[in-house]
Amino acid sequence: MLVAISTASATAQSAPAASDPSAAASPANDTAALAKATQNPVASLISVPLQNNDNFGIGPYNRTGNIFNIQPVIPTKLSDKVMLITRVIQPIVWQPYADQPTGGQAGLGDMNPTFFLSPANAGKLIYGVGPAFVIPTATSAQTGQGKFSLGPSVVALVQPGHWTVGVLINNVFSVAGSSNRPDVNQMLLQYFINYNMKKGYYLTSGPIVTANWNAKGNGDAASGDDITGGSVWVVPFGGGIGQIRRLGFQPINWTVQFYGNAVHPPGASPWSFKFQIALLYPKMPKKK
Repeated sequence: MLVAISTASATAQSAPAASDPSAAASPANDTAALAKATQNPVASLISVPLQNNDNFGIGPYNRTGNIFNIQPVIPTKLSDKVMLITRVIQPIVWQPYADQPTGGQAGLGDMNPTFFLSPANAGKLIYGVGPAFVIPTATSAQTGQGKFSLGPSVVALVQPGHWTVGVLINNVFSVAGSSNRPDVNQMLLQYFINYNMKKGYYLTSGPIVTANWNAKGNGDAASGDDITGGSVWVVPFGGGIGQIRRLGFQPINWTVQFYGNAVHPPGASPWSFKFQIALLYPKMPKKK
């Protein structure tokens, strides 16, 4: 799957920070609250993550692919009780020819918008539900699936103390698109664990597990909609470090992460490096 929801890869809504006047006055507490907000995919926080993914060791020539994701997150208050969180991922892809030592395809990948409905004032368990879409905006067959797909998406997390622990899952099915391209039936599951430390630093792990239910091994019976010679699962492990800080007046969230794929299709990348900078736009406190 070329597009993936990142926490990215993401506090419990911004209400806890606002409810404590002393916290708003303390830079340390303000940074801690902002760190938790960025680790919550359904927080009331506008952010614009810019994420670069290098995928190494592709094919027999050990090629390197690249996916640069532009993925704004925009919350909208629908009522006093309900928030709508819009998350859009637009990849820009460099996909090398795996069976050649040089050459490849560059272009846009498929756009992946997701819409979460979430309680405006969540309790200890924070959650959101809604639809996920894959829109065939790819500029070449190598950088996208050529199918319009949709399906359900759910995220749930808790944030006790210094921790953020949660899971995001969706499964999309193709409903339209080129009849010459394989049908889509794929799952994405991302569990994320963050431990927040002093001075805005945090340790993070957010591997994205994917399953292509239409993939069949070489020895399996395959229909016309299946992809032969593949593997159903991609199972990475790893993590990294990040920090909430300011560049001038602009709060940002940077992170670097390494992941190895314990399971992956033959010829696919066995490990990857992720670097992300997210521009943060927290709600300004109301003037009294």
